[in-house]
Amino acid sequence: MTAEQIKKMPKLDLHCHLDGSLAIQSIRELLGREVAKEELQVSDDCQSLAEYLEKFDLPLQCLQTAEGLRTASRDFLLEAAKENVVYIEARFAPLLSVNEKLSCRQVIEAVLQGLAEGKEKCGVEYNVIACAMRHHSPEQNRGMFQAAEEFLGKGLCALDLAGNEAAFPMKDFSGLFEEASRMGFPFTLHAGECGSVENIIESIKCGAARIGHGIAMRGQREVIALCRNRHIGIEMCPVSNLQTKAVPDKSVYPLREFLDSGLLITVNTDNRAVSNTTITKEMEFIQREYGVRDEELWQLTRNAVEVSFAKEPVKERLFDRIKAAEGKVL
Repeated sequence: MTAEQIKKMPKLDLHCHLDGSLAIQSIRELLGREVAKEELQVSDDCQSLAEYLEKFDLPLQCLQTAEGLRTASRDFLLEAAKENVVYIEARFAPLLSVNEKLSCRQVIEAVLQGLAEGKEKCGVEYNVIACAMRHHSPEQNRGMFQAAEEFLGKGLCALDLAGNEAAFPMKDFSGLFEEASRMGFPFTLHAGECGSVENIIESIKCGAARIGHGIAMRGQREVIALCRNRHIGIEMCPVSNLQTKAVPDKSVYPLREFLDSGLLITVNTDNRAVSNTTITKEMEFIQREYGVRDEELWQLTRNAVEVSFAKEPVKERLFDRIKAAEGKVL
């Protein structure tokens, strides 16, 4: 497909961080100053995930007030609509916006209000995933879960665990997410981005419905089979994964391996602004570099609907829309 045809496809984005995806114009308005793209976007010679994460300081400054959270969330949805994203799951860490003027509940509420305003303008369906952070204490993360529980099924769909995976292995969070499961939360977990296949295995044991990145499964047939047999969604973010050096170079990126293994993989942006990417760019990239065929792009899109945390009526609408669009293109 051409870039224009891909852009016209109805698309989904299941792994997209709000703070890493703020439109640069929104940041300029919220900070009240000119912001150069270099302040926000990672450079082509980025050497590590740690270097990549330095770019989040600027957008996080915009997410410290209810107004900033609402504005950023509204504009986030409007930006996604420009490339015909029809459903998106926006993930963010509420505790990173809590301060003396904003409680965790108020932070989540402000994001949901902004997304609702955005949907009124563009019609894009959405859900929110609340991220626990690896460097926060169990008590802090439990408090966030308790605040998020009120919104479960009312715009908030799931939990996640994000942060420095190399320093904080998944085994340290097993109890926390067993507790989340008892509270009724589904969850996706960042795992396997920093080389540890054990973190993926532990995430599956905890009950994760999806794995964020999962790159460490490369060449691990037993773990791949485990994910396939349990219908676990794998949220791949090609451009970001290469920027953070989750793999040494694009020749060993396991997208084709995972696709041919029958995994329920999806293609996502991770951080639209920081990585200077869109779903359209991601799809163009995997077609060019990994020989992904047109029909496989549609399959990846159907995979995204299947493993999304959307409610069944929403899934049915999305499947119908994709089927109709695919019929026109083919």
